Amino acid sequence: MTAKISYDDVEVGTELPAQTFPVTRATLVRYAGASGDFNPIHWNEKFAMEVGLPDVIAHGMFTMAEAIRVVTDWVSDPGAVVEYGVRFTKPVVVPNDDKGATIDVSAKVAAKMDDKRVRVDLVAKSADQKVLGMSRAVVQLA
Repeated sequence: MTAKISYDDVEVGTELPAQTFPVTRATLVRYAGASGDFNPIHWNEKFAMEVGLPDVIAHGMFTMAEAIRVVTDWVSDPGAVVEYGVRFTKPVVVPNDDKGATIDVSAKVAAKMDDKRVRVDLVAKSADQKVLGMSRAVVQLA
């Protein structure tokens, strides 16, 4: 695959389509199985609260992965992401109900770089709180 977005067609400030990602307890169990991260803070409410958390929380790497989907969907090529980093600022709290939580992600092109690359800055929120800080990706465009 190759990026389907042309570098020449992108300007600083270009907004990527925002997305909302649902997160339920079942989502966390599936992710735990796939990742091998069975830390009980991600599935055991009693344990999570005993260690000072408000409830079960989503895995940080899961949150990070969901956020970058805004970029990979936009560029149509996950391999076009050449750098990606975040700081974890708040956990995504996932209640044990029919709704769970959501991760709301927006992104925009913050800089055009050499070699047809752009820096995309992302904002990821859950329950109206920013859950990722300094979330940035460098993307190779066509």
